[in-house]
Amino acid sequence: MNAEDKIYESGDGEASSASAVASTPELSSPTRELQLDTDTMKRAAAKKLIERYFYQLIDGCGNSNCDNDYCASSGKVRNLTPNQAAAQAIQLFSQEAKLCDAQPTKVARTQSDLTNKSNEKGISNYGNSILGSSTIGSTFTTPEPFSGIPENSRLDSQSTTNLSQGKEVAYINTEKLLKILDSCKQNDSYSLLIRTLGEVFSSADSLSQSFIKQHPDSPIDALLDKAPKKDLKKLKKEDVRIMEGDLDKDEDSQEITEEGGGECSQGTQNWTSTSMQDDIRVDITSLRCGYKALFEVPGNVFESALVHALITLSGNLELELRLFGRPKMEHPEDLLNVFVIVLEIPTLGSSEYLEMALPQVCKAASHLSVKLQARLARILARHCRCRLKGLLEALQQLITLKVISGHFSREYCVQDEDSITTPTKLMKVVYYANILAGELDPPELRQEDCTAITDDSLLSNVVGKNSRAQHEDPLAAELQINVLDSRSPYLPFTEFYNEPLSDAIEMDKDFAYYKSESPTKFSFMNYAFILTPASKTLGLYYDNRIKMYSERRMSFFHSVVGQPTNPYLRLKVRRDHIIDDALVELEMVAMENPKDLRKQLVVEFEGEQGIDEGGVSKEFFQLIVEEIFNPDYGMFTFQNETKTFWFNPTSFESDAQFTLIGIILGLAIYNNIILDVHFPMVVYRKLMGKKGTYYDLQDWNPTLFTGLKAMLEYEADDMEDTFVQTFRICYQDVFGTTFFHELKEGGDQIYVCQDNKKEFVDLYADFLLNSCVEKQFRAFRRGFQMVTDESPLHLLFRPEEVEQLVCGSKNFDFNELEEATEYDGGYTSSSSIIVYFWEIVHKMPLESKRKLLQFATGSDRVPVGGLSKLKLIIAKNGPDSDRLPTAHTCFNVLLLPEYRSKEKLNDRLMKAINYSKGFGML
Repeated sequence: MNAEDKIYESGDGEASSASAVASTPELSSPTRELQLDTDTMKRAAAKKLIERYFYQLIDGCGNSNCDNDYCASSGKVRNLTPNQAAAQAIQLFSQEAKLCDAQPTKVARTQSDLTNKSNEKGISNYGNSILGSSTIGSTFTTPEPFSGIPENSRLDSQSTTNLSQGKEVAYINTEKLLKILDSCKQNDSYSLLIRTLGEVFSSADSLSQSFIKQHPDSPIDALLDKAPKKDLKKLKKEDVRIMEGDLDKDEDSQEITEEGGGECSQGTQNWTSTSMQDDIRVDITSLRCGYKALFEVPGNVFESALVHALITLSGNLELELRLFGRPKMEHPEDLLNVFVIVLEIPTLGSSEYLEMALPQVCKAASHLSVKLQARLARILARHCRCRLKGLLEALQQLITLKVISGHFSREYCVQDEDSITTPTKLMKVVYYANILAGELDPPELRQEDCTAITDDSLLSNVVGKNSRAQHEDPLAAELQINVLDSRSPYLPFTEFYNEPLSDAIEMDKDFAYYKSESPTKFSFMNYAFILTPASKTLGLYYDNRIKMYSERRMSFFHSVVGQPTNPYLRLKVRRDHIIDDALVELEMVAMENPKDLRKQLVVEFEGEQGIDEGGVSKEFFQLIVEEIFNPDYGMFTFQNETKTFWFNPTSFESDAQFTLIGIILGLAIYNNIILDVHFPMVVYRKLMGKKGTYYDLQDWNPTLFTGLKAMLEYEADDMEDTFVQTFRICYQDVFGTTFFHELKEGGDQIYVCQDNKKEFVDLYADFLLNSCVEKQFRAFRRGFQMVTDESPLHLLFRPEEVEQLVCGSKNFDFNELEEATEYDGGYTSSSSIIVYFWEIVHKMPLESKRKLLQFATGSDRVPVGGLSKLKLIIAKNGPDSDRLPTAHTCFNVLLLPEYRSKEKLNDRLMKAINYSKGFGML
């Protein structure tokens, strides 16, 4: 008897689920004693007990004399839906409630039994077709496996018969894999393992039927997926109620569609789908257990065979998906099983996998329909959450490797390289899976464009007539989510940035591809999550400049036909009336033609000579921001704790004033100018279209957030006596006047208790962040949209990145500035005066460094991407003299005389930056 015969001598009768392989102590084989980590083991053991409570509630113990209040046999349990029974089972587990002994006559429940019972009660089938068309009589216990292994089968018991076609399909599961590994170790030959992996992993049919769950998911699985990652015995009743409510919402919103079969034409997906649920038949725990055993094989003797099998598999799938829109599989609905099994390979980001297999897998995945991409994203978020980081790292390594090793030019750029673009497409699926796997706010918090402003100002007649161009991603639309919904992603968004790629992209070409109507052109602007903020800022800059040039051309055309118009947005203001003058000027522009706001800004200070090449505009923005946030105006309140400004709900200023601020913010972005404004992050989230929530209080008012958090976490029954809080709140305006507000009708008589504390917190946060400043913020946002509504701002930037766009980076690394600085007029980096200059600068306190930036560039802010993006030029301005340094702020040029000593340079430089406001800048 050969080694292979020994493996299968006993048939498949001993096959068990992967969870049993991983956790059953009586398995004697060392390979079978694979253990998961402690938390997983505890959770698996807890799940088994919870399932016993579940069936006790649904079926009872079979004892007609049972007196257990939590057993169906006692007659004391009301009719429960599966979801309700699952939720109550978790509560009974946490309470260590009485558990009956099952009677020996008890029969195992089947999926169809539960389905029929659910349907009798009018309950939706939670396990609907979950095993697909090849599942017959599936049960919650281990099913009887196939027997009768054909002698001529290459893999013997690793073949399953397709009953409808009579064909044999090779497959593998963890139990079989462990047997093969044991045999190979005993015989010191891995030929059987290599042959098996080569046959299974090269065939989509074989792989789709491998590592299949021995039983369908119960409501317990779905409920535990939503459970907080902590000891299940420490779950609170409120946690279980929220989990059950979420599960009910999922079932209510779930659409299970069955489309007719038939041949596909022109690549359109039209093949039969047995189940469109966002679930899979793959037993992830078993799969990981199998991979763990497999990759412990010394010398990686099988990896070359596995890599070549994956290349064959991916090539076939890519061809079939590209040409026919569907895979030529016996069960096309199991296609995602294939991708899940492949993407779970733990070494996908190393050695041969990275260079050979992963690029082919990405190419195949890039041809998945949007619907299948959405399902894959949900599957990764639900079942493969802990795999997301490793998968993201593998894709990042592949892209970086191809960028560094590639030879790109204007004729052949990174957008033309499939081994870069296809991993980016797959990364988008991971990106949305990352959002789904994190903490999400309900989509109801997203708000549409503001309604018309009711005000007598001229701006009220034009604000709101422009509709912001929508840039909705098809995958996001299919998933019905938005990046704004993400309160806390599973992985930080910054981990999706790829700096080598961002540096290699020629953004002018990428922008041209983005604007191109040809669908064959790939643009990274449609995959903005992978770009650094600096690269995205450049893309926005091109969009803005093209609009400016377009307005100039239109002005020239109008001049030719006898209707001359100004090609620029010209503002003429007085320094001592800058707010009033700017308001009047912008009102007139908005009244005549709001599109003029998209022209290049040119500012002129009355009574002063000078041509605005950028420097005068910078000073204008600096001065107007100082005036706007002046406490004398009373438009904003200052938060001492966070050093930020917030809208004054009792401001006497007109809506037009707040609209002006919004326009200023939009113009600064449009003209690539950084402002010295200090808003909490919630302002930028609201600007992008999301209402403020309780969680936004953390960076707006940390003390208040801490107090409300303590209220939410308080569990004792004496809450009313402890907090003595009603639904009536008080707040103060900028002048210290106290106001009272009832959060709901009769709020003064309603005390906050355990049942309504969450409602109180939500209403309180909504009042402070939304309703009480609605009028002011609506005008502010409307002004902002007047300038930005047709730009790709919403496509490219998240709220956190918009803050950088407005305020600049917070990283004052002057070493970066020194490396990026250029020299002119005879100076070089080794000139003694230059060496002295940087020695002085590096020793300056931060405030003096800010003043130096202000003096040399017209702004004390760091551009997005850091000081390395600031192209400072230091030019020679004659020999030694008593003159102070001067600067061309329009061009970031610092004019420096060649002082004879370091001490004199320090003296003249400090005087220049400390007393230069309005002087010394050209």
